Amino acid sequence: MSDYIIGVTGGIASGKSEVTRRFEALGIVVGDADVAARAAVAPGSPGLAEVRAAFGNEVINADGTLDRAAMRQRVFVDHAARQKLEAIIHPRVRQALRDQCDEAPGPYAIAAIPLLAEGGGRKSYPWLDRILVVDVHMAVQRERVMRRDAVDAALAESMIAVQATREQRLAIADDVIVNDGTVGELDAHVAALDGLYRALAAPS
Repeated sequence: MSDYIIGVTGGIASGKSEVTRRFEALGIVVGDADVAARAAVAPGSPGLAEVRAAFGNEVINADGTLDRAAMRQRVFVDHAARQKLEAIIHPRVRQALRDQCDEAPGPYAIAAIPLLAEGGGRKSYPWLDRILVVDVHMAVQRERVMRRDAVDAALAESMIAVQATREQRLAIADDVIVNDGTVGELDAHVAALDGLYRALAAPS
């Protein structure tokens, strides 16, 4: 059972998954908010029933799954709809992450929360002991998004712009990995933080 929990966040294409994979390789359990969000609206779930009640059958596919494209289109243009959807999904995601991390074996656990800054930071996740931000310079981030998603610079910048700013993420950070170097440098960063977290999690 892990009593010490680290929140990991970062902007689009910052390399959060590369970082969490390295922690997993060191034997650390990683709870993933994206996975929890999908489970929260899985077919037959109370979450999906709430979504159907709030938005109607037009956001439900014929097979009973959430029509993610229709839902995205709806919330992208309607701020109130986005808030309504978040009010259904976010509490379930927070609870699922908390349960997974609490039950994890090992000295500490990680909650990977891409939208931690956007979702209220420490106020929404008071059970996080530390927050690690995976940071990257805007120019590197834009280039990675363009390459990864095969989009132009204007679209890449608009995708980055809908997230919290770099400054907003850094404002909630206890620890920062600037992920614009080599694979070897990333390995060294994670190894150093793993040592720090094991020490902090150890009974006094």
